[in-house]
Amino acid sequence: MYYRFFGLHKDAFGMTPDPEFLFLTAAHREALAGLAYAVLNCKGFVVLTGDAGTGKTTLLTRIFQSIPSERAQFSVVLNPTLTPSEFLEMALLDFGITNFPASKAQRLNLLQEFLIDAFQRRQAAVLVVDEAHKLPPDVLEEIRLLSNFERAEGKLLQIVLAGQPELGDVLNRQDMRQLKQRIAVRLAIHPLSASDVDHYIQHRWQKAGASKPHPFQPEAIACIGQCSRGIPRLVNALCDNALALAYGEGRTTVDVSQIVEVARDLDLIGAPARQARWAHLITEPAGVAAEAKRSLANGTAPSSSSLPTLERYQTSTPKPSTLARLGGKLRYLKP
Repeated sequence: MYYRFFGLHKDAFGMTPDPEFLFLTAAHREALAGLAYAVLNCKGFVVLTGDAGTGKTTLLTRIFQSIPSERAQFSVVLNPTLTPSEFLEMALLDFGITNFPASKAQRLNLLQEFLIDAFQRRQAAVLVVDEAHKLPPDVLEEIRLLSNFERAEGKLLQIVLAGQPELGDVLNRQDMRQLKQRIAVRLAIHPLSASDVDHYIQHRWQKAGASKPHPFQPEAIACIGQCSRGIPRLVNALCDNALALAYGEGRTTVDVSQIVEVARDLDLIGAPARQARWAHLITEPAGVAAEAKRSLANGTAPSSSSLPTLERYQTSTPKPSTLARLGGKLRYLKP
């Protein structure tokens, strides 16, 4: 409803995963390169972890779109709370295998024939499991057994487990050691740093076809970073609600008082005692502007004296891993 008012062509801060709006931090670039490398080079197991709302699903969608269909075929299981039998059936269906027998042995044989055919056509067969941290032990064991489909040249089935950081705890269990030993590549994405929040908002604003600069004042951006703890999904929710509020008030800028108001509505500030710590941001927003600008320029979070911290969040870009340092060399399979 506020698109035309702010000069936008589409929703800049939508809640559904849209690869067109994907903002690539160093960790996201590493994950994209690592996923493409592992999938197209038949490495077998890949694990991708990240907190809720950090962009795992959007990242996976970008991978689906960036790898040509003649190079890879994907089967995506979005609901992991299944029985082993249901999981196998879901994987087969998403590979396009519909006429399968009731016998599990015959289903596995059908899957093996499908994988061998894909391998001979130099097409990677990729099973992607989202929300993998919720997988029950018996389904994880089923997935491990599916990784036994292999040839001397490489794995016939590439498996990507994507989930929240708790997935690491699951894989570290003693009864999961056989599965953990098979993981060829582990990747992680993180919340946005303080400086990334500003770049993220600008990135999405431009992708939405904006004809003029975004309306968020520096102190408002710093407040968004604190309230969201650097989680992109929460940044989207705060920005969307703040823009709607500004539109309703007929204002062309978004200041810190509006961010605090929508953060309270979204229950992102917390208990009343903590809300009281934010009171001066509404009554004296100009008093935090200089501090916020300095913080954004330095890539750090504002100090607790000027902008009380709800919860510590990532304030600097994590050190790139080996995959990230190798960069584009890992992006695609050799011809």
